[in-house]
Amino acid sequence: MTMSQVDAVVQDPASVVSAIESRFSCRAFLRDKPVARQQIDEILRIASCSASSTNTQPWKVYVLQDDRRDALVEKVCAAHDTTSANSSLTAEYGEVDGYYPAQWVSPYIDRRRDNGWGLYGALGIGKGEKDKMHVQAQRNYRFFDAPVGLMFTMERVMGRGSLIDYGMFLQTLMLAARALGLHTCPQAAWNNCAKIVMPFIGAASNEMLVCGMALGYADESAPVNAYRTPRETVESFTRWV
Repeated sequence: MTMSQVDAVVQDPASVVSAIESRFSCRAFLRDKPVARQQIDEILRIASCSASSTNTQPWKVYVLQDDRRDALVEKVCAAHDTTSANSSLTAEYGEVDGYYPAQWVSPYIDRRRDNGWGLYGALGIGKGEKDKMHVQAQRNYRFFDAPVGLMFTMERVMGRGSLIDYGMFLQTLMLAARALGLHTCPQAAWNNCAKIVMPFIGAASNEMLVCGMALGYADESAPVNAYRTPRETVESFTRWV
């Protein structure tokens, strides 16, 4: 897609809405269908237009493909197997960064549980099937077979406002991917193995892992990709003052 074509898409409001509404967390990709370097560059260029407070642009991106992608996958999957067998070792690989609440409360815990069981239902995984749950959890660390893995970091000195900026950057990136016919899956799971990921990608000691992301072409035949998370109504979260 040329720059003029991209500009034309951006100028079409319907195409923006379509990108937003067709985005979902893809959990099955076509491993053997590569993403061209030019496409990745273009997605990142578009994402760089995201808003950030006082133009700080706190994002740092690491792209993993081919042998380096596979090497990280094997390291992290081995660690995942180890911690599943001995949960006391979890702290050796992850960082305590407060990504999730220290204590879950309703309605957020209810939505989280509904999402988990809805996903497992789509995969045919029942309650108590721990081995199947382990295998599915590890799919995160295989980037769901996506040929491109992205890691996002920022410097620890930045404040929580930069995480708001980062969220806008990630959303813009995911929508840019949709504009080019690609899909993504943002992944907090990689934070559990930050102590492996960060030195592997060559991140500096003053950086923190924000999240990972899988990027590629969706496997349209995979049942899991038919799963969609339910959304609250506008009325449920809006108050007219």
